[in-house]
This record gives sequence, structure tokens and C-alpha cells, in this order.
Amino acid sequence: MVEPAGLVWLLILCTGLVRLGLGAAIGLGVDESYMVSAGRGLRLGYFDHPPVSWWMSGGVVWLVGSEAAWVVRLPFVAAFAGSTWVMARLTAGMFGAWAGVWAAVAFNVAPVFGVTTGGWVLPDGPMVLGLLAAVFCLVRGVERGGWGWWLGAGAAAGGAVLSKYSAAVVLTGGVVALATVPGWRGWWRRPEPYVAGVVAMVVFAPVVIWNASNGWVSFAFQGGRAAAARFQPFGPVVVLAGAAGFLLPWVWAGLMAGLWRGMQGGPGQRFGWLMAWLAVGPIVVFAVVALWSRSVLFHWAMPGYLFLFPVLGAWLAEWRGARRWAVGSACLVLVGLGVGVSEVRWNWLGWVRPGLDPGLQAVDFTPLRGVLEARGLLGQAVAAPSWNDAGKVDYALGGRVDVVAMTEDARQFGFRARPALGADVLIVAPRQDEARIRGAYAGRFGSIEVLVPAEMVLPGRGVVMVPLFMGRGLISWP
Repeated sequence: MVEPAGLVWLLILCTGLVRLGLGAAIGLGVDESYMVSAGRGLRLGYFDHPPVSWWMSGGVVWLVGSEAAWVVRLPFVAAFAGSTWVMARLTAGMFGAWAGVWAAVAFNVAPVFGVTTGGWVLPDGPMVLGLLAAVFCLVRGVERGGWGWWLGAGAAAGGAVLSKYSAAVVLTGGVVALATVPGWRGWWRRPEPYVAGVVAMVVFAPVVIWNASNGWVSFAFQGGRAAAARFQPFGPVVVLAGAAGFLLPWVWAGLMAGLWRGMQGGPGQRFGWLMAWLAVGPIVVFAVVALWSRSVLFHWAMPGYLFLFPVLGAWLAEWRGARRWAVGSACLVLVGLGVGVSEVRWNWLGWVRPGLDPGLQAVDFTPLRGVLEARGLLGQAVAAPSWNDAGKVDYALGGRVDVVAMTEDARQFGFRARPALGADVLIVAPRQDEARIRGAYAGRFGSIEVLVPAEMVLPGRGVVMVPLFMGRGLISWP
């Protein structure tokens, strides 16, 4: 009989191979293209998110010398392998070895973790690893003592927030649990928690330094997403339903039951109480903010759900039907992945309804570079109408020229040098037409010339036309 630790390693190996295959099978999504292209060059901070995920993608490109999709995704696949191992160890220490196995299985089955966090170029991957490592070290620290565990908790917590700001909401729950569990409260009279906090702040310092040098724009941008827009009574329902859909509804139901059970158990059930407090902050905060903000997305609360998997794992370890549940759920996810990959590669939805092509977002525009070079169009500034289009175009051009986003909402592209006044600018405008381009930029150039569109041959789509325009004599920038 295979021991629990062996099963965890087998799970890590098998799921890692699936993620590597997926990473090679489809191109980068819109957000991924943006992060890889806009994040070229090492900086202490970036506009959208803290720097760790940008450092990971840029670092592997520097090491390997390639921006191929599977290359830039490789460190994120590795990070999730580490997350799976820590999830199993954390759960095993609280609820037993088999609970650790089942927590790791459920963690990998949930698509929002096992697919997107597990292998896409996004800040969620390193954040999840940092949070799990921080809580693992915290539990060891409060249960066993030792400066090493407390310093590790501080460093990992700092790394989590250095990956994504929302990690701070999760960590606040850990402070509450540490202050309310009877056997743990005494730690507040000792120096270890405070030193751990200082370590976390030191690790996070690059973000503060970068923001202080750039008008605090990253903090302002993320904080502004919670600003009031209009009252939306069904906003929380939409956010919770989105979470349920992308976790799988039955996984979500089990996690929420674990949250309820952990809160009911009170501080006396210290591990369930800790997991519940780590979870409740993001789940409640982002559901409440959805009452008035149009910006809230369901995945913002995922760091909270992360810490309900140990409780779910403990339940699954006691359930005789757990194996059938896991196999069925895994098969469903694999079928879904197969359908998604086939749509990206062959666009079969376009056969059903002409013009419908959701998979195009995960198709790289790599032929664009050769087309523009052949026509001699890469000798001047290149712009795209939006930050997400700029990401796709810039990734396709491979750093051959700097691409800028010609919009007020340029995100990280806003930190690139703008074309000089009077310059000609090549506008590469996927999904745009002449009327929209002239409407948006007529007053910003002396004239706008309509060029012959770029013809790209893309997998499963044949020839795809990308509209091109030449803005003559730049007058002003958005």
C-alpha cells in the first residue's frame, strides 16, 4: 500500500505533467501576454500588482532566452507543485496524513486553483505558495516554538503580499486567531510575532519604495477598484456564484460547510478556528464590496477559500465515497480542459456560429512580427488602443520594438517612453475599424492613414486580418 507522502508526490508529478502539457498546448491569455511583455525589465514594483510574478516570468526568460508560453509558465507550475506539498503537510500536521492527501487532491481538482493558479502567468501562484508557507510556519511556531519557524512565517507572509496585495486580508485573520486561541495568546507577550512582522515588512519594502517614487499609483489603482459606483443588491450573489462555479459547486459547498463548522467550533477547536479566520476575511470583504463596486471579480476572494481545503480534506479522509468523488471530479475537469484546448486550437465554435471565437484570447499573434517586418513597418513607434491589445501585440513582437498603449488606462505600459510629438505612430488595432480609430485619435494626429491590414495565419482560423493605421505627426497623447 502506498504511503500518504508517496501519494502526494505522485499527485504532484501527474498534475505537473498535465500543466506542462497545457502550457505548451495553448498560447498566453490576455493577462499573461500583458504581464510578460509589459514586465520586461527588472523593477522594484509594477502598476497593477507587486513584483514577484513579474520577476518570475522575467527571470525564466533571462535564464532560458525564450518567451515561449511553456517557458514563462514553468516557474508558476513549479510554484504550484510547492503549494500542493505545503497544503498536504499543513493539513497533515493538523488533521492527519490522509487528510493531507485529500486536501491536496481537492486543491488540485478545483479549476481556479488547479488550472489557472497552477500554471498561468498570474500573481495568484506565488501568493498562494507564500500564504500556505506562512501559515505552515505559523502553526509550527505556535505549537512547537523556535525562532526559525517564526522568521519563516514572516518571510513567507512578506512574500505573499509581495505577490498580491489581497494576501494581507488573509493574514489579518491569522492575527485574530493568534489573539483568541487560549493556548496561543501568550505568544503576544514574546518577541517572536513582532520580529516576524518586521521581517514581513522588510520583504514587502520594495513595493513601498517603488510606490513612493511613483506617486503611490499602484496602491491608488487597487484601492480605487473598491470605490462606489452604484448599488448592486445582487453583487454578492454574483461573486459567490462565480466562486462556486470556478471551484466546482460541490467543492465550494464543502468549503463553505468547513467555514461554518470552524466558526461554530470556536477558539477551543484551534485549527478549525484558525482556518476559518484565515478564510472569512476575503470571502466576506469582497462579497460586501460587490454591493457597490462594479470592479469586484470572484477570484479576488480565492485566497480565503484556500484555507478551507484542510477542513475539507479531513472530511474526505473519513468518507468512503471520496475516491469516486475525486475520480469523477478530475475526469470532469480533464474533459473541460480538453474541450477548451480544442476550441483554442481549432475554433470549432466558429463552425457553429460564424464570428464566435472566445479561444482567440489564448492564441499568440506570433506571425504578426514577420508580417510587419516584411512590410518595413517596425521602424517607428508602435501603439495599440488598449492595454490588453498592447500586451498581445507586444508579446507577438517579442521586444523588437517597445509597444505603448494609446489610452488613459495604459497600466504598466504607461511607464514606457511615449513617442515624441511630431512622430509617426503605427497603430495596430485588433478588433477595431476605421470609424473607431478616427473617432478616438483624429485630434491627436495631423492625419490618420489607413494601411492594408496585416494578414496572419493562425491555428484553426486561417487568415486573420489585423487593422493597421499610421498616425502622422503626433499632436498629443491621451
